[in-house]
Amino acid sequence: MKERVLIANRGEIALRIMEACEELGLDYVAVYTRIDQESLHVRKAARKYRIADYRDPNELLAVADEARCTAIHPGYGFLAEDFRFARRVVKRSRPLTFIGPRWEVIRDLGSKLNVKRLARKLEIPVIPGTTEPIYNEIEAETRAEELFEWLKETGEEDPRLLIKASAGGGGMGIEEVRELEEVRPVFRRIRAYAKRLFGDEGVIIEAKISRFQHLEVQLLGTPQGDLVHFGTRNCTIQSPGRQKRIEIAPGLDPQWEAYAFSSEEILSEIIRYSLKLAQAVAYDNVGTWEWLLTPEGRFYLMEVNTRIQVENEISAKISRIKGREVNLLKEQLRVALGEKLGYQQKDITFQGTAIELRLVAEDTQRHFRPLAGTITRFAWPDYPWLTMRTHVPQDTPYTIPTEYDPNLALAIVWAPDTFEAVARARTFLKEVVIEGQTPGGQKLLTNVPFLESQLEQILRFPEEGGS
Repeated sequence: MKERVLIANRGEIALRIMEACEELGLDYVAVYTRIDQESLHVRKAARKYRIADYRDPNELLAVADEARCTAIHPGYGFLAEDFRFARRVVKRSRPLTFIGPRWEVIRDLGSKLNVKRLARKLEIPVIPGTTEPIYNEIEAETRAEELFEWLKETGEEDPRLLIKASAGGGGMGIEEVRELEEVRPVFRRIRAYAKRLFGDEGVIIEAKISRFQHLEVQLLGTPQGDLVHFGTRNCTIQSPGRQKRIEIAPGLDPQWEAYAFSSEEILSEIIRYSLKLAQAVAYDNVGTWEWLLTPEGRFYLMEVNTRIQVENEISAKISRIKGREVNLLKEQLRVALGEKLGYQQKDITFQGTAIELRLVAEDTQRHFRPLAGTITRFAWPDYPWLTMRTHVPQDTPYTIPTEYDPNLALAIVWAPDTFEAVARARTFLKEVVIEGQTPGGQKLLTNVPFLESQLEQILRFPEEGGS
C-alpha cells in the first residue's frame, strides 16, 4: 500500500511537508481550521479536511482513519512533542507511523530535569543546578548558597539564580534572585504558584548565565541505529520573550568575530557531546540539541527538541550529502517510513553560510506585541540565493489569525561566507514589501526594522542575556 501522510499542522511547515511528500512520491492529506481558510497550505492541498483544533488528537485521528492515512507528521508546535499523542498514534487498534522519534524518547528527553540527569551520568556539561525537584526551603537555601559560590568562582560579576517551577514551561513560574536572603521567600512564592497552576509544587534552582550565545546541533538518527549530524546553528538573536528572530549556520565564525577560544574546538565538542547523548537513548529521527556558550568558552547543554525545528532549512542549505543538496524534511520522512539512511557522516560536507530571518507582524517598540490585521501587499525580490517559506498569499489580501503567532514568512539566505550572507540578508530586508492595516485602520507594523538593526550582531555575544 502506498504511504499516505496526514499533515497535522498549518502554515509554512505544512507546505514544506507537502513539498517533501511530493518529491518522495508520497500521498498526503492536509487539515485546516475555519480561520486558516486563506492560508496557502489550504489552497495547495488537493485533499483536505476542516477541523476545529490542530491540538485535538481525536479529530486528527478521525481524519487519518477517514482518509486511510498510514502516517502522521506533527510538524512543530501543537502535538509534535506530546509523547502521549505519539504513543497513541502507534499503539491504537489501527496503528499509524509517527513521523518523529519513538514516544519513549520524546517522553524521556521532553523533561529538562531528566535531560540534565542523563547528561550528568554521561559527563556532559549542563548548567549547574538541581536535578531533582526541591520541596523544602532549607534545602533550597543550601543549594542556592552552593550555586552562588560557584558563580563567584567562575568570575561572574553579578551572580544570579533562577528559581523555577519544575513542572513549568514557556517562561512561566520563574523568578530571579541576587541575594541569598531572597531565596526562601521567592521559593515559597514559586512553590505556591506551581501548586496552583501545575498541581506540582516542586521547585528547581539554576545558576543564571548572564552572557551567552545560543547554539544548536542538528542530528538525524534512524531506527536501524545510524546517527549523523548536519552541523551547528546560532540562534542568539531573539525577542525579549525568548522567541528566535534570526538564525545562522554554522554556529560560529572566527572570520566574522574574534573569540577568546577556538571556535572549531567548541563546535566539535558540542557535536561530540550531542551525539553521545543521542546514542545513549538510541535517538531515531530528527532532533536538535540546544547549548549555551559563554564568552570564556564554557558550554552547557540546555535542552533537546525532539522534532523538526523551524530553522532546519539553514542547516540543510550548508550541508551536502555526497555533493547533493539536503532536504531535512525528506530525510525525516524517509527514515521514519523505514528507508535506510544510505550514507555516513563522512559523506556529509558543509559549504557556505545560511541565515534565516523570521518575518513577524509585531510592534518591536512595545515589547514585541503581536499584531493582527490584514496583509494587502506582500512582495519580495527574486534572487537565486533566496528561499521564501510562507503561507501568506501574494495575489489576495490575507487576514492574520489572532489565534496563532503572527508569523508571516521565513526568508532563508545562502552565501559562500558570513560577510556575503549578511550583505544579502540586508538587501532582502531593504527590498521586501509588507503592507497592511490593523483592525483599527492603522499601518500594520512588522519586525523588519528590528531584523535590519540586529544583522551586525550575528554570531556575537550580547551585552546582557538570560538562561
